[in-house]
Amino acid sequence: MIVYGIPTCDTVRKARKALEAAGKAPEFHDVRETPLTPAQIARFEAAFGDKLVNKSSTAWRGLSDAERTQPTAALIATHPTLMKRPVIEEGDRLTLGWKADAQAVWL
Repeated sequence: MIVYGIPTCDTVRKARKALEAAGKAPEFHDVRETPLTPAQIARFEAAFGDKLVNKSSTAWRGLSDAERTQPTAALIATHPTLMKRPVIEEGDRLTLGWKADAQAVWL
């Protein structure tokens, strides 16, 4: 199991803590330190579409209008903190965020 996100994100911290409390030992992938590969971005975009971009984030608000029109994959590659977090992956299963639906899958 891999949790993708940034260590300072409260939602990522909550997810990691809950997963560890449930006896899982998730690997953590800091997308700021180790950017996603084009293949990872493509897989996440195929699963979540434009929901992968967090349009309520500070990073999004800091983009120019021209930057906001870029494709999802280009935005995530250029600005990894725009990714909605966490993305959790295990085998073929992927979830986005840490709401009740994602928690039901992993806990």
